[in-house]
Amino acid sequence: MNVKRGNIVSHMEARGWGAGKVVEVTAGRATIQFSDGIIRKIASTHYIVLEPADPASYLPPPERVLPVKIVRAAPKREKAVKTAS
Repeated sequence: MNVKRGNIVSHMEARGWGAGKVVEVTAGRATIQFSDGIIRKIASTHYIVLEPADPASYLPPPERVLPVKIVRAAPKREKAVKTAS
């Protein structure tokens, strides 16, 4: 298969990953964002397990919203004053 940036592909041996969008192609590998939310790098020697997929089958993973942790400052403690006895 001729793999180009922007192609929608499916991995024949890992259907559970869903369809993937090719986001980068180098001489040795393709970086693919699959619908399961994981970005995988596929070596060019393994392009034979990729097949074209219907563009409508690619569902971009939902944006991950990181929880916001609210940190409240601890109340300031008053210093004990030493008195001479």
